[in-house]
Amino acid sequence: MTIESLKDRLPDYARDLKLNLSSIVSEPGLTEQQRWGTLLASALASRNASVIAAIGAEAGRHLSQEAAIAAKTAAAIMGMNNIYYRFLHLVTEADYRTMPARLRMNALAKPGVDKADFELWSLAVSAINGCGMCLEAHEHEVRKAGLGTAAVQNAVRIAAVIHAVAVTLDGEAALAT
Repeated sequence: MTIESLKDRLPDYARDLKLNLSSIVSEPGLTEQQRWGTLLASALASRNASVIAAIGAEAGRHLSQEAAIAAKTAAAIMGMNNIYYRFLHLVTEADYRTMPARLRMNALAKPGVDKADFELWSLAVSAINGCGMCLEAHEHEVRKAGLGTAAVQNAVRIAAVIHAVAVTLDGEAALAT
């Protein structure tokens, strides 16, 4: 599967998604590794098999093995952290925020790629998963690493488009049954 085949599967009412999908794969404000790592991590966070297959196949041509593993790691770790830290953010009981998380997150210390890239991918996944605490933390780290607001916006735009494509394909599949 390819990104072109994903676009072909999108219904006519989602033509804006087709256009956006074309533009995000050549997003000029990110390095190739940042762009394709964001695409891969976002695809994994989207949980749609077709999106994961298409983005994964094309990302393999643009990312080193280490970068692909790091993008997958960002999606995996954020899948866990986004749930936990969103819980902390949403409940009013302050005691939870003083308790240790007791979740292993060793990958955050040594992600296997430039820390800024890993943080950018974690930010994109956190946007998809809707964790405000994680968005704040990763946006802060990305900016501290020297990436500007345009890079942050580009990564979140990629996440938004990938998620919308996944939602649309899932919706169409459900309506077809």
